[in-house]
Amino acid sequence: MDTLPDLGRFHHQGSAQIHPVILSGGSGTRLWPLSRAAYPKQLLKLVSDRTLLQDTVTRGLLDVGFASPLVVCNAEHRFLVGEQLEEIGVKPQALLLEPLARNTGPAIATAALWLLRHDPDALMLVQPSDHVIASLPEFHRAVMQGMAAASAGRLVTFGIKPSRPDTGYGYIQAGPALEGTDGVLDVERFVEKPDHDTARRFVDSGTFYWNSGIFLLGARAYLDELASINPAMLEASRDALDAARSEEGCLLLDRDAFGRAPSLSIDHAVMEHTENAAVVPVDMAWNDVGSWPSLHGVAAADTDGNVIQGDVIQDGVSNSYLRSEGRLLAAVGVDGITVVATDDAVLVAGPDSAGAVSRIVERLRRENRSEPLRHSTCHRPWGKYRTVDAGDRFQVKHITVKPGAKLSLQKHYHRAEHWVVVRGTAIVQCGEDRQLLHENQSVYIPVGTEHRLENPGKLTLELIEVQSGDYLGEDDIVRLSDSYGRA
Repeated sequence: MDTLPDLGRFHHQGSAQIHPVILSGGSGTRLWPLSRAAYPKQLLKLVSDRTLLQDTVTRGLLDVGFASPLVVCNAEHRFLVGEQLEEIGVKPQALLLEPLARNTGPAIATAALWLLRHDPDALMLVQPSDHVIASLPEFHRAVMQGMAAASAGRLVTFGIKPSRPDTGYGYIQAGPALEGTDGVLDVERFVEKPDHDTARRFVDSGTFYWNSGIFLLGARAYLDELASINPAMLEASRDALDAARSEEGCLLLDRDAFGRAPSLSIDHAVMEHTENAAVVPVDMAWNDVGSWPSLHGVAAADTDGNVIQGDVIQDGVSNSYLRSEGRLLAAVGVDGITVVATDDAVLVAGPDSAGAVSRIVERLRRENRSEPLRHSTCHRPWGKYRTVDAGDRFQVKHITVKPGAKLSLQKHYHRAEHWVVVRGTAIVQCGEDRQLLHENQSVYIPVGTEHRLENPGKLTLELIEVQSGDYLGEDDIVRLSDSYGRA
């Protein structure tokens, strides 16, 4: 990976021709159990000391031709996304929040509509937030190559020079070079993921490229094409933005309007139908890290072909990906497998089982299990909590509250709670009573009592919460007041 500079100085809004539009709405089911609906792969540190989202954002900070990013994300992830941007010193132009998933076509449409209200000549560099690009100079070179065509109304995509006949990617067949451009080709057609023999013919022909899912588009040009090809999507996206409401520095799209947008990718909504598509071939060490084998392929392996992360001991293991997020993982005498251990699930998979992981996730969803949705550690805008133990009529959590943060004023109809402070200082409101608790002090919250927890100090507050009652679900929270707009 290219070395990135200190990003602390990149706080300005910028005024540039290219506006990075970062799409952060995916769920990454094939990277379960690490990636889950409430904490998907783009928010994880998978290939560097930054998350995939952070790596994506920082690609635009090395060149003065980029404005601050515009980020489109799931409304449920807004605090996580905002926190990760703050960690690297980036202030986005805006955070557009999707109230439900409608694929990339509507997401890009709302971003384009928002940008046109601020820059009538906006060029969008649309990027998924969960891809790896190891050669940033090649990436920037390709973007510069595509600028003239995009400025002239072409919808430019970036085609990855294929290194093998891979059936996991869509393909782009390139045509002749566009007149007056350097390295920009016309697009003959887009092709869905092929079988192996077809993929080999594509690679051998020399005219096909992997579809990277990265685009350089004039905001107006994209919307004009959408108006012609899929007007219902444009109308729903415009209505969703017009009726959006501001929440904690974000813009929440209207749910009813956005739900009317056809759930289509930009490829299906526009690119496969337009006559204005163009492609810039590029070799930038790109990978969509869409599965454990692909992640194995981009990580640094040892002399036995193993990628090992976390508390792992192995003997006689080769060509394997072994990762533990906490507990000791021991592997002996295996070859070509993936083992990923979290504190509530363990995945053991063979080398050709990438698609099967998604089927496991779908099965868990059908059985209404929590493992596809969230980790035992759940992140909140005020901090996080981890479920330590649970049983019939009780649940134990380890709660961490950031300095200066406070939970909502709330009550529960079905459970009582005991709080024990183990580190830091807490202000606890319980009914009409308000008290200061220090380490080793505790408080009891009866069923139905209004209460609130606050960390008034400069150090992290930690406490143990013991819940008891006939129902312990998270939906038994009645928020009466909230600092984060969730009441």
